[in-house]
Amino acid sequence: MILIAMGVSGAGKTRIGEMLAERLQCTFTDGDAFHSEANKKKMHDGNPLTDDDRWPWLRTIRAAIEEKQRAHETAVFTCSSLKRSYRDILRGGDHDVVFVYLHGSYEVLHERLATRTGHFFDPSLLQSQLDTLEVPGADEAIQVSIELTPEQIVDDVLKQLETRRAG
Repeated sequence: MILIAMGVSGAGKTRIGEMLAERLQCTFTDGDAFHSEANKKKMHDGNPLTDDDRWPWLRTIRAAIEEKQRAHETAVFTCSSLKRSYRDILRGGDHDVVFVYLHGSYEVLHERLATRTGHFFDPSLLQSQLDTLEVPGADEAIQVSIELTPEQIVDDVLKQLETRRAG
């Protein structure tokens, strides 16, 4: 099984992804690590990525997912996965790829970004990401509010995951 923590910047994908991986006793991979230097510079400079910027990045993450699947490993990845077409690339038609949509209000996201340090993402791009976001339906992703504590989020994700497996 592959879990992908998704959402706009500031949603807590990395922290939740790391915690999920710890609870599932599996590997964690941050999708941001697959961005090209050009993409990182573009975002650092406050310029939103285009689809053409994202396609190679998404295909690289998909290749890493396939590597985990070939090894029969459970793994957690993060990727903003803002559009359904992006999620389709990452999913690759596999039923064992599950998205975890971390969502919250603009105010909470903006506050988190304003206090975050050491990240290449320019907080001014938040609105651009929200404008691009195609919110996944319940059929496409486990949905959890970021207004819960990280521990509550992880507990909720694992509970919803168990319900999905049983159903």
